Amino acid sequence: MDIGAKTCFVFDLDGTVYLGDRPIQGTIDFILRNLARRELFFLTNNTSKNLDDYLRKLARFGIVVGIERILSPLLPLADYLREHRLRRVYPVGNASFQAYLKERLPEIEFTCGDACQAVILAYDTELTYQKLAESCLLLQRPQVRFLSTHPDLVCPSAQGPLPDVGSFVKLYEAATGRLPERIFGKPDTLILSPLLERFRREEMVIVGDRLTTDKTLAENAGIDFILVLSGEAKREDLPGLARQPALVLDDLGAL
Repeated sequence: MDIGAKTCFVFDLDGTVYLGDRPIQGTIDFILRNLARRELFFLTNNTSKNLDDYLRKLARFGIVVGIERILSPLLPLADYLREHRLRRVYPVGNASFQAYLKERLPEIEFTCGDACQAVILAYDTELTYQKLAESCLLLQRPQVRFLSTHPDLVCPSAQGPLPDVGSFVKLYEAATGRLPERIFGKPDTLILSPLLERFRREEMVIVGDRLTTDKTLAENAGIDFILVLSGEAKREDLPGLARQPALVLDDLGAL
């Protein structure tokens, strides 16, 4: 892979640019060197934070960008709810997630009543048994749709992996027999739609720490992938892969 030919870099955040509140300095240094030279975007599956939260967090590391540089499952989710006229929903998500939906879709109503059209499962860092119980009861009704923001089993943190939406999905499957009918985050290429309309695939590269989401997204989209070993994936995970990453680095400090 010719790095010099890449004009659009798409960075995963958790485990790639930072780990919890700890910066991954080599990658941050690369971003700062290239911020004015290349088109840089930041992609996360984490729906416990809204887009403004990510802008503020990146700014703490010296990376100052506009909101158009942040890609999240929140964007295609809101578009989908509007397109399919799903206005009465039950959100299994924290206050930040709910506030974002209210901001993007002022007409939305959060309800567990008879009129509920869908359960939306996000990365709920304020999850309670009441939410689990109410949402599982709603999913007993076949007409209530089941949507999920992303499939990650765990969320990386400085202390270790934490349960994420994919783990919650297993709980719902056991309790209700249902799986989400639509998942909006990586590795679904819908999350890259704004970039795929602007850039040729050969000038794009995805940088991430996960094989199951970041690498698979790159392969699904036909884009080169750089694996950084600063998060989930380890070098011993690579043998036997049907397709190897274009580059494997500890972080981008070597570039």
